[in-house]
Amino acid sequence: MKAACRIKAALCVIFLTLISRVDSFSKLAIIKARNKPKVPTLFMSLLVSNVESFNTNVKLILASRSPRRREILDMMGLKEKYDTIPSPLDESLLQSRLREGGENSIPDPINYTRILAEEKAKALAETLQVSVPTFVIGSDTIVDLNGNILEKPLDSKDAVKMLRRLSDSSHQVHTGVAIYRVLQSGFELVSSFTDTTTVQFVKLSDEDIHAYVATEEPMDKAGSYGIQGIGGQLVKRIEGDFFTVMGLPMNKLSSELARVVKHVIE
Repeated sequence: MKAACRIKAALCVIFLTLISRVDSFSKLAIIKARNKPKVPTLFMSLLVSNVESFNTNVKLILASRSPRRREILDMMGLKEKYDTIPSPLDESLLQSRLREGGENSIPDPINYTRILAEEKAKALAETLQVSVPTFVIGSDTIVDLNGNILEKPLDSKDAVKMLRRLSDSSHQVHTGVAIYRVLQSGFELVSSFTDTTTVQFVKLSDEDIHAYVATEEPMDKAGSYGIQGIGGQLVKRIEGDFFTVMGLPMNKLSSELARVVKHVIE
């Protein structure tokens, strides 16, 4: 009986010792955590604080006819701070070259749209003679349905066909963007990326499809719809940047423009 009591007493001592050590370790961990230097939060500079950089000393050119891309640049505070000069690139020829191995023999959609954006900007950049640093923006938007690229429809029948394929399903919209810097000494690519947004369509009736195509809104748009117009009614939800679907990913473009222009003005 006495032996049992001694064992119990010893176990109690061991248990209390362990608790004391665990408590000490916990307090030490808390002290270390409190004393640990905090990692500073990195802020991504945006164009909103650099928009005045684009003036007579630094120029910006949009290599596109797209009224939607102009609208996005205007919304970014760049209205009357950039010029619009359509790229001289033969886009259809480049698309054919990228598809040389056949309709399905093309780069993956993300690279495909980035290449088109780069070539559009480059084709214009190499024709410019500038007196001040100039940035040229090239962009391309495509619809990716399960790896199949849907670009602008050939005609109304093609638009109907595309919309039937998109109905009641999800697809991705990729917008490639490239920025070239042009100086008196030459030009170079300073930024190139692709931004992606997932779009889910509602189930469309043939009546709605034909009525939408009859508005002619789909005819100059990748995938045969415009999310910022009548075509917004076809969209159930999106995951990603709305402006990527519209034609220029505003947030990503903002941070990239802010980054590249700082290297010129600093």
